[in-house]
Amino acid sequence: MLTGHCLCGEVSFEYDGPLGPIALCHCSQCRRAHGSAFSASAPVQRVHFRFTGGEELITEFESRPGKYRAFCSRCGSQLYSRVDAIPGILRLRTGVINEPLGKGPGAHVFTGSKADWFPITDDVPQYEKTERTNDPH
Repeated sequence: MLTGHCLCGEVSFEYDGPLGPIALCHCSQCRRAHGSAFSASAPVQRVHFRFTGGEELITEFESRPGKYRAFCSRCGSQLYSRVDAIPGILRLRTGVINEPLGKGPGAHVFTGSKADWFPITDDVPQYEKTERTNDPH
């Protein structure tokens, strides 16, 4: 069981399912949304995910047609993204998870548009676009 919450603690959740591979996304949308060199997220099965508090505080922003980024309307913490094309999957932001994950990132994705000021120096596989054709990152 994984648990997590936003920065202010008002939105909390539980997840009782497998955590997919962690992707570090370097696309320009993720960089802008996170104000950082990349975002870190992992796919989770929506059927095993539930809010334990503050669900009414979630606001979703449609960042491109059919893709939504969810955040706490009080503190602004990003929680997940989802796409209409894959309704059973959320891409949970790994920074909001409370427990140690026991694994590192599986891939750097969209490195073709990465920030020029952030060199990737690890041995994690890099993909100019993505390793999956339907990756909602």
